[in-house]
Amino acid sequence: MQIDLSHRIETGMTTYPGDPSVAVDPHATHPSDDCHVDSVELGSHTGTHVDAPLHIVPDGRALDSYSLDEFTFEAVRVDFTSLDDRDPVSIEYVPDCAAEIVVFWTGWSAHWNTERYLDHPYLTPDAATACAERGYAVGVDTLNPDPTPTENAVESEPDGFRAHRALLGADELIVENLRNLGAVDERFELRAYPLALGGDGAPVRAVGVVE
Repeated sequence: MQIDLSHRIETGMTTYPGDPSVAVDPHATHPSDDCHVDSVELGSHTGTHVDAPLHIVPDGRALDSYSLDEFTFEAVRVDFTSLDDRDPVSIEYVPDCAAEIVVFWTGWSAHWNTERYLDHPYLTPDAATACAERGYAVGVDTLNPDPTPTENAVESEPDGFRAHRALLGADELIVENLRNLGAVDERFELRAYPLALGGDGAPVRAVGVVE
């Protein structure tokens, strides 16, 4: 069975603060043009998307340096749905098992398109480093594996993109803004094929495959 794990791309959807806003508008219509064509404006990190190392590392790998099979992962889902706003996921909760990607299920996709979505749980730098050292890519159902800056941030939080740097610096991909993770098993196949933009990141149609 295949389960859609992607947010729909639509006008006004949540984006990372400062990223391009999203607009999907009719360019041609049936009454006037005898066909329908939409005009789409968005950033490369819109919606459910994958980060390539080039996103953070100046000389890092671009998406087009990865083969298609590198966007299919044997995934392990870890349940963090008990976490609250801006709670950290620390190193002791990183699994040590046979997997290609660890998917951190926080349930935060329930807050998609709300202000609270930006106050999501996050990975500590040590947790992200442990994932990289164990050869895991990372998937999250949040805006960011790092804390996203908002007025609710506290001084004890790591600043910048330290989780991003730990993972992307080790050539491990990051899949962000997943949804519907409660519908997949603890073990599943994650398919996250990016649009053929070839650069620092791209929206994906993320699909979970379960028995």
